Amino acid sequence: MKHRFKQRLFIVAGVLLGVGAAAWLVFSAISDNMRYFVSPSEIQAGAAPKDQALRVGGLVVAGSVRRGEELTVHFELTDNASTIPVTYTGILPDLFREGQGIVATGRLRADGVFAAREVLAKHDENYMPREVQEALDKAEDAKAVGDAMRESAGGSL
Repeated sequence: MKHRFKQRLFIVAGVLLGVGAAAWLVFSAISDNMRYFVSPSEIQAGAAPKDQALRVGGLVVAGSVRRGEELTVHFELTDNASTIPVTYTGILPDLFREGQGIVATGRLRADGVFAAREVLAKHDENYMPREVQEALDKAEDAKAVGDAMRESAGGSL
């Protein structure tokens, strides 16, 4: 009887250990793949967490692409209201170019540079990822409001 109890105890413990390990693997995979989408304006405003997986989208600033050593590329990304520096080491997509809409996945370093580990470029002239389009529209609206406020303040002086 004692032997049978020990055997069942080991089976139950093994099953619980297996279920626990599987749950840990699932939760760690989910947390690694959860990335917050932010715009360059949100990063400039300090709203983006540093050293956490992020996705940032916008347009590559014309004239900002600089090739470094090996496969390192430095460029600037804008949402037409704010601009942030980005660095990427690797082979860029064929569709990557200045003025192009992209989404970069990576981490915001303490020095304010976005260290991308993946860069995705839009597929054709009409396609823009929904998050990027929303961020660009939001930044454009904020810029228009700011311009109107400056113009009205300048007109009353």
